[in-house]
Amino acid sequence: MSDFTSSGSAATERPERYGSQLVKHFTHKDLPGSWEDGRGFVEFSLGTAEFSVEPGALNMRIASSDAESLDKLRDVVERHLVRFGARDELSVVWA
Repeated sequence: MSDFTSSGSAATERPERYGSQLVKHFTHKDLPGSWEDGRGFVEFSLGTAEFSVEPGALNMRIASSDAESLDKLRDVVERHLVRFGARDELSVVWA
């Protein structure tokens, strides 16, 4: 069970596109995951990243068993999303 979690959101008019792109990118690296109907997840060795869309935002929930792994996983997800969304100047706000 994951004791450490972090939630974040990226404002975008294309949340479905970015969510599916993130999941597709990581699953092409042989990580377990899926994307369907505006929801998805990827299982990393450090923990799990879950994604969901709502109008105008891609929401993320990162879960891990320790604080250090949580920070690393959050950084990986954020860096990839910001890179994929550079044209749209995406950024993530973590709660």
